[in-house]
Amino acid sequence: MVDWKLGETYRSTSGEVRWDAFGDGEPLVLLHGTPFSSYVWRRIAKALADGRRVYVWDMPGYGSSEMSEGQDVSLEAQGRVFAELLAHWGLDEPQVVAHDFGGAVALRAHLLHGARYRRLALVDPVALAPWGSPFFRLVGANAEVFEQLPPHLHRALIREYVASASAPGLHPATLDALVRPWLRDGGQSSFYRQIAQADQRFTDEIQARYGELDLPVLVCWGTGDSWIPVAKAHELAAAIPGARLHLIEGAGHLVQEDAPAELTAALLGFLA
Repeated sequence: MVDWKLGETYRSTSGEVRWDAFGDGEPLVLLHGTPFSSYVWRRIAKALADGRRVYVWDMPGYGSSEMSEGQDVSLEAQGRVFAELLAHWGLDEPQVVAHDFGGAVALRAHLLHGARYRRLALVDPVALAPWGSPFFRLVGANAEVFEQLPPHLHRALIREYVASASAPGLHPATLDALVRPWLRDGGQSSFYRQIAQADQRFTDEIQARYGELDLPVLVCWGTGDSWIPVAKAHELAAAIPGARLHLIEGAGHLVQEDAPAELTAALLGFLA
């Protein structure tokens, strides 16, 4: 699990997707957020695979999946691709755990594309307006300028940005692994492209429909999340009928790295 490589491919409507699955039993799908990849689930996935078939994937434009000019990597595209993948895998009603941007992807696939889940856990998700940091807005308005940054400045910016997702701080090797996809061929353009396409209108389209969710939902949130304040956790849980709220003290936005044991325990309790 340390050498995290996805061995399967799927040709989606937004480019080639890398994915993998391990374990046996009831299907469970894990979704990552931005600017991350399935790598953030590497430790927790192993624990969840005890008695389950766990599916992981890198969204188009992220991780080891395709990065290309003109690629649609918006929330609209990712929700569609996720619905495609579920059909490709033959999963009718899996359990789903989604982090950050992946939360919006899972919600859009369910509410707009007919994807069905048995249970849904949302971990510090992008789901409620307003969202998008000042950095996001700056890059979104000037993506073409940022794409031309000298490589060493791009690398420094990415490292600083990703590091800020953790409250206690990331291990240097973990930070290296999370940054690496954005340093490969096409990675710099892809990083700024996905920010430029991160439009709040894609959550505005579904936010008023959260009351329609008719399945068990868990909302997990790190109280030290500086990217999306914990107040959003209470707001989201209140908007979803019967949703359970679990706060993880001291964890930042990357709960998987900051508090893997507590997050795993919360997920296992919910998914059991």
